[in-house]
Amino acid sequence: MDEVFKALADPRRRELLDRLRRADGLTLGQLCTGLALTRQAVSRHLAQLEAANLIVTVWRGREKLHHLNPVPIGEIYSRWIGRYETHRVAALLDLKAALEERPMSETGESFAYSIFIDAAPERIFQALTDGAFTRQYWAGRRIASDWTVGSPVHFYIEDSEDFDISGTVLDYAPPTRLSYSWRKPAEPEAAASTVVFELLPFGGSVQLKITHAPLPSDSTARTGWVAILSSLKSLLEAGKPLAATALFRKPCA
Repeated sequence: MDEVFKALADPRRRELLDRLRRADGLTLGQLCTGLALTRQAVSRHLAQLEAANLIVTVWRGREKLHHLNPVPIGEIYSRWIGRYETHRVAALLDLKAALEERPMSETGESFAYSIFIDAAPERIFQALTDGAFTRQYWAGRRIASDWTVGSPVHFYIEDSEDFDISGTVLDYAPPTRLSYSWRKPAEPEAAASTVVFELLPFGGSVQLKITHAPLPSDSTARTGWVAILSSLKSLLEAGKPLAATALFRKPCA
């Protein structure tokens, strides 16, 4: 958490985060435009933001895209506001509203999040694919699949046989990579998007990265994933998911 505060202490780095909040998924060249900084200086600031997990980078062909990662900010809220239930809920609602204020310029936008979890990669991978796990941190949703590439994936709503998210397994390589398509059956005309999880060793912990693309212009996935990843981390490290996920009964819709 010290790294987060150090990274946020510099107004130039805060400006870079503001730019990513207004238009996520920018290249180094796009972030340099209009700044009174050299390309090398911007690169150094981005490296410090990435080291603090405040941004996530994703390669698209030869382009390196930078994405705002609000999860560490969410962890700060949870750490100091958690004991005051009313204030905690208000803060999470404010965070939700702030995230949704940023207009998404076009359909097809992608985004990425990253979080560090102090657990074995096998345990994290199990939490991503085991329905008994997902229903604990994913607002009651139970994921079900045989996890063979090409097989269906369904997210069942609590104890019912109804599902509001479905897809197809695209990649299954435990404990390092998982990918599936994502579609809302209630909107059959909408194009499917793709979710990709990557588990990367980081010291004694694991960096869990997620990318989700493309997103429809009215998607709430950005906000939902923040709550879900934070709740997953709490479940694996403290044995209890965040009650905050109750605020997102329809996350990632």
